[in-house]
Amino acid sequence: MTLDRSLFVPTSRRTPIESSQNQALRYHEECFPTDDRPIMHAWHWQTWQGKPYLTCSLFAPWQHGFFTQQFSPNSPLALVEALHPQAEVYRTQQVHGNAIVDTESIAPLSPSVSEYHPADGLLARQSQQAVWVCSADCTPVLIADDRTGHVAAVHSGWRGTAAKIVPQAIAQLQAQGSQIGDLRVALGPAIAGEVYQVSSEVAVRVGATILEAEDDAQTCLDRLEALPNSPLQRDEEPDRVRLDIRACIALQLDRLGLSAQQIAIAPYCTYQDPDNFFSYRRTGQKNVQWSGIVSG
Repeated sequence: MTLDRSLFVPTSRRTPIESSQNQALRYHEECFPTDDRPIMHAWHWQTWQGKPYLTCSLFAPWQHGFFTQQFSPNSPLALVEALHPQAEVYRTQQVHGNAIVDTESIAPLSPSVSEYHPADGLLARQSQQAVWVCSADCTPVLIADDRTGHVAAVHSGWRGTAAKIVPQAIAQLQAQGSQIGDLRVALGPAIAGEVYQVSSEVAVRVGATILEAEDDAQTCLDRLEALPNSPLQRDEEPDRVRLDIRACIALQLDRLGLSAQQIAIAPYCTYQDPDNFFSYRRTGQKNVQWSGIVSG
């Protein structure tokens, strides 16, 4: 099955209907096999201080948000006011790795803190703790446990995806008592596969986390392209392909036993929506937007 390219038209050219439930459902239908159709996970635009941010119906029990560029340069200390003003705030220094840190091992954010623990994910097990990640074209991933109330926030670019950072976060939640069937995962706005050109080597490194056997590079690319919900597209330039990182993460989650009903993927492309999102690929500037969730 090939990705529906009409999904990623810029937000300014979409109708309100195509910017919400219908687009989210269409994206899910392209990312998952036909025999495992997901339920509708709606994405809603919310407003705080006159500025827009996204929430997902899959995460209705939790205070959460995928904030837009309009909130820049506000930090999580300011943004938490939109979610839960009394929550403790946690962030890290993101390094494009696969380290996940527990909030119990670091201090909460305060105006006097200027140095942060190096990691690309945060896990919160105590109530009223807000964990945050920043991103531009990389994928902000929020994870929540229906039963325990534990949550995680993960930054997953191609390097983190190749290092299986999201499965690593799931494993740490499981080590703290989570069951696969109780988990919910939301993949926020990120660069779409149709416009994300990478080297074949990068695609092979990411694809190796999905395919069970070790293959040579060309065989790996051929197998990825042959998947019914392939994250790969060929590119006109030699040794280049287009890679859908969010589809790769969804396939990793599928391998762990999460069903499509447990996963929501935002139908928004940071590269193609300059009105709402920063994109390093589009501008070359290191600006970011924040995403966060508060533990139950």
